[in-house]
Amino acid sequence: MKTRDVIASAVQNTFRSKLRTSLTVIAIFIGAFTLTLTSAIGAGISSFIDSQVGAIGAPGVLTVTPVPEDAPADDGPAVYDPDRATGGASIDGPPGMAGGGMNQADLDRIAEVPGITGVTPAVTLPVDFVETAGSQRYELTLDLATGLFIPDLAAGAAVADVDERQLQLPADYVEALGFADAQAAIGQPVTLGVTDAVGGHHEVEAVVAGITNPGLMNLGPEGNQALADALLAAQRTGVTGEATPVYLAADASIDPASTPEQIAAIKADLVDAGFQGMTVADQIGAFKTVIDVVTSILNAFAVIALLAAGFGIVNTLLMSVQERTREIGLMKAMGMRSGKVFGLFSMEAVFIGFLGSAIGAGVAIATGLIAAPLLAEGLFAELPGLEIVRFEPLSVAIIMGVVMAIAFLAGTLPARRAARQHPIEALRYE
Repeated sequence: MKTRDVIASAVQNTFRSKLRTSLTVIAIFIGAFTLTLTSAIGAGISSFIDSQVGAIGAPGVLTVTPVPEDAPADDGPAVYDPDRATGGASIDGPPGMAGGGMNQADLDRIAEVPGITGVTPAVTLPVDFVETAGSQRYELTLDLATGLFIPDLAAGAAVADVDERQLQLPADYVEALGFADAQAAIGQPVTLGVTDAVGGHHEVEAVVAGITNPGLMNLGPEGNQALADALLAAQRTGVTGEATPVYLAADASIDPASTPEQIAAIKADLVDAGFQGMTVADQIGAFKTVIDVVTSILNAFAVIALLAAGFGIVNTLLMSVQERTREIGLMKAMGMRSGKVFGLFSMEAVFIGFLGSAIGAGVAIATGLIAAPLLAEGLFAELPGLEIVRFEPLSVAIIMGVVMAIAFLAGTLPARRAARQHPIEALRYE
């Protein structure tokens, strides 16, 4: 009997007991359906997280903050040191200032750490409110755009280093400020309110350069250097003398191709210098861990279902061997070797596994494609760009292969039992 004849005979024999085969296929279907769907959900969420991290240039950026030298080991409050006060800090003093701030000397120390190619202080600009003609006033926490991050834009462009005062706003400001949509806000004037050192109120005009999509790593409102200069000039109205800039954090740029070991070495050197550095991946690592754990738990239930299906395959084929004992004896008496008999029953097990996995994967894909748009427009409407399920052909093929391998292993015992049948004894079986 040729191989193709063995396959054709196995497929035909599978449907001899339709009810028994169907029940076994259903058990395999449940496991394959769950594995395919949870794998797609995990891939979709991981892809969304990676895209959010990649969109802001995270592979090449470390957020650096000072670590107080006298911070207690139990993470309690640090003892007050008057020498670290903002006003009295020497530019040659230790890193870190009051409230965890940094001065220019701290930035210089960070820049000296091997592996760091540049340092830009994270600056929060003084803004009381933002408004447009006819709109209400809304609170605004505005940062200076450093150029290290690539915003995920819904419309327009990132703020640029030009003379025009430019502002970049999140999508939730569009409707509040009276714009029809994100595109309609581009190039429109807005007014920013700021209070100076002696209590006077000033208004600074700017234009909207870009609107960012909401997401995991929302950068928030940002302004360019021209807007920052105008706001700081308004704030310093009435101030005499020079003020020492204080920064709460800094963005340190590194080689985007740095390996995890190299990044770890840079972090260690920063700790030795009195600072701590974190990538965006570090900050969202716990979130990804939760997703991975939930996916693993769901996959575990799917594996349990597949193991139960494996026992179903064993039972199905053992019953088939018993019912076809005389047939097996006849095939062996006519010259069919034990290996071919083993292959015949093993192929039946594999075919049952193929049916269950193919139907399970197909239904999972159909369910995902139908449910994904509905969830994207409803429950996950606040996360544009989220691909709730991501079916990757390779993953689906691997799942089907694994299910078929489990089916093959489950069919090994019945197949060996059939292959070891003695033709004379089998022909005498009643």
